[in-house]
Parts: sequence; structure tokens; C-alpha cells
Amino acid sequence: MKILLTGANGYIGMRLLPLLLEQGHEIVCAVRDKNRLSVNARMLERITVIEIDFLQEPEVSKLPEDLDAAYYLIHSMTSSTSDFDEKEELSARNFNIYLKNTYCKQVIYLSGIVNEENLSKHLRSRKQVEDTLYEGNFKLTVLRAAIIVGSGSSSFEIIRDLCEKLPVMITPKWVTTRCQPIAIRNVLQYLSGVLGNEACYNESFDIGGPDILSYKEMMLRYAEIRSLSLTILDVPVMSPKISSYWLYFVTSTSYKLALNLVDSMRIEVITRDTRLQELLQITPLTYTEAIKLAFEKIEQNQVVSSWKDSMISGRFRKDVSEYIKVPEFGCLKDRQTIKLDNPEQALENIWSIGGNRGWYYANRLWKIRGFADKIFGGVGLRRGRTHTNELYEGDSLDFWRVLLADKKEKRLLLFAEMKVPGEAWLDWEIDDNNILHQTATFRPRGLWGRLYWFSMLPFHYFIFEGMIRNIATYNPHKNLS
Repeated sequence: MKILLTGANGYIGMRLLPLLLEQGHEIVCAVRDKNRLSVNARMLERITVIEIDFLQEPEVSKLPEDLDAAYYLIHSMTSSTSDFDEKEELSARNFNIYLKNTYCKQVIYLSGIVNEENLSKHLRSRKQVEDTLYEGNFKLTVLRAAIIVGSGSSSFEIIRDLCEKLPVMITPKWVTTRCQPIAIRNVLQYLSGVLGNEACYNESFDIGGPDILSYKEMMLRYAEIRSLSLTILDVPVMSPKISSYWLYFVTSTSYKLALNLVDSMRIEVITRDTRLQELLQITPLTYTEAIKLAFEKIEQNQVVSSWKDSMISGRFRKDVSEYIKVPEFGCLKDRQTIKLDNPEQALENIWSIGGNRGWYYANRLWKIRGFADKIFGGVGLRRGRTHTNELYEGDSLDFWRVLLADKKEKRLLLFAEMKVPGEAWLDWEIDDNNILHQTATFRPRGLWGRLYWFSMLPFHYFIFEGMIRNIATYNPHKNLS
């Protein structure tokens, strides 16, 4: 089948793409910025990538007419706290217009469980998108899930952050709200199982795992699996806004996402709908099994995708790929070079930078900078990285975004998504003479931008010098001095 995959660079889309290719389908990936589609060259050769922003006026000629099916995996919850629901409805309406000019028979939409009248704004928006898609000239299949548990999923990573960092928690009342978590493996089975299945046309199914747990029970069970000591004290007086800030500072989530999550966590999302489970003969994994499988992937460095890769700073209205050409004029630069004795190891060190490895020098100062970024509403360092030693264009890397990752040409280019009064790039390249070039570029915005750069010069001098020196000499089997 020829399938349109929207949201292809999102957490679910990145998991679903290789599965559909394995099943022999022809895939057309629709993304806003093709440079942020983090797939390897081999996979890129097997797919068609088109750039579409479903919030803009439709250009119907962009889509091939001979589509058989489509996956609708678009959401705007991380981009806004006020009008994301309007954006999601507009996106769905434009999607219908695009597909009106194709032969697409089926659209599959992954939504959220809606089984209460008093829904959160997020769940109301999900239901509105569902109603809008039902207006399209295709057969719609809706899968409604609660929280999804898997390596790199937002739910898993937030629980992981909380439990690994806080042995004692004072939590708001919503931790007693019950939900029905589902393993990412089962979600993918459902998404692929309904494809082309006429029994699923114009049907909405709830999907969930076998366990009904409160958020408190999920955290305690996680701590038990990880052999962690955890005490949770819930109080009824913590406001949604305070709860959101609490999540924002302790976990990797953005404030916008935290606020929307907290709003949804007061609503029970439970299903006893087993129709699809019985139709597709799927045995759902328990919450414990899902957590253990997630850690198997993490320990084997096989995390396919992370929700953090879709988190991008709201400072930039343009696609990040438009910053790939590093400017030369009107910029302030710090240039460092060093002769390499072991260029192969240095290249591996560059490709492993950030995340748990850190930044090779003054990691405490990098953490302070990340915390300051969080204070001012930035993404902070907690996004980390998806893989320990692999990088692709579009990946998030702490508070940077990968613009170029060409291992053959021995060059890595990062663009800053931290809060700064200007635009910043960090560039490494190893030349034919085995000399490593490291260039930090800053294009200041007004007087404050220049004051920022010059105030940071004393730190830049020893941080960047120490960083390139340790990249050149670091042995992964020894600790940095």
C-alpha cells in the first residue's frame, strides 16, 4: 500500500515508519522541515519526503493522488498553552482538504481516551480533531489511548525523571487520578493491525493495557522495578500552575507541555473496551513489562525515538534548518584548533557529546547554564540526547539542535535553542591534516546581545579551550580529569 505518514518525525511516527517499511509498504512522509527527519541514509532512500505545514493554506498538488491510506499523528500541545486547540482543528481541516484530491480510502488517527463529560482542554481538542476528521471523504479509524509507556515516550521519561531524582516527593492531588497505561509495542501493533482492515472503518476504539493505576502507583511501581527508595506525600493545595512549574523544573518537559499535562491528569482515562484487542488478537503488556522493555532498549542503546526531539524552542518562527548556513558578517566568534593524534577517537568523542557524557569540560557550568535557561522558559539541558553515540540532522541535543551531522565529512553543526539575545552555532570539523576546528558563532541581537557575548568572554576562553583539548584526548575508558 502507498501510505501517507504525517508527524513522521514525532515519537510515534519514528517508531511506526520502520515497521511499515518492514511490512513492504511505500511510505510518503509529510513533515514541516525535512531536515528534522532523523532517519539514516538507508531508510531515507526507501521513502518519499514532502514538506507540508498543515497550519498553512493547503497546496493540494503537494500530495500524490494514488494514496491508499494515511496516518494522522499531528498535535500542537507542546507549542502553546492558549490556542493549541484552534491550531489542531485547523490542521485537521487542512488535512481533509489535502486528502480530498487523493484516492485515500482510510485515515488512522491516534487520539486520547475521552470517557468523561468534564474533559481537559487537551482531551476536548483530541475529540474535536476526531470529529473534524470524520468529515473527510475517507473512512476513519480512531485509536484512543491513555499514557504510552516506552523508551523515549513523554510519560515514561517524566516518571523516570521524577523517580530517579527525588527520593521524597510532595505531590498534588492529581497523583491519585487513575489511568490505563499502554506499552508502545502494543500501540504499534494496533496502529499497523487496523491498516486496511474494513472491520475498523469509521470506528473509534479505546486501547489500553491490563493495569488500571493511579499516577502515584505508577511512580511507586517504577521505583520498585528500579530498586529505588521513594516516598510520596500528596497534598490537596497545590494549584495547577504550581504543579506545572514543579514538573517543568524537575523533568525534561517544557512549561507549555507541563501545563497541558497537569490539566489532563485530573481526568480519569480508563477503558474496558476490548473489541479491537479481540479483533486483532493482541495480548497487552502489563505496566511492569512495559517498563522493563523500555530499559532493555535503553541499556542496549536501541532507543528509536524520543518525544524530546520534537521539543523546539518557541523563540524561532522559522524552521531551524534555515539556520544551517552559518553567517560570517555581523557575528562574534571563538575559534579553536588542535592537532589530533587519534582523529578516529576524536570523531567518536564529538558524536557522543552532551547527554550523560557531558560537554568534556566545566560540566557544572554547563548545568548551571541549563538551569538558568529553564528559569527563563528555555528547554534546558534535560532534553539530553536520544542515542549515546549516534546523531542525525534534526535531533535535539541538550539545549542545541543538530543542523548537520556528516560523519563521512567529519563535521557536526549545532544550533542553540537556549534563551540568548541572538543566535548561536557550535561547529566541529576535522580536516584532511587531522586538525580539529571548533568554532562558536554568535549573531547578537542589539546592544543586549553584544553585552551578553562580552560578559561571557572570560568563561568562553577557558570553557572552549578546555572542551576542544578534552575532545582531542578523551579516552572513554577513563574519566575526565
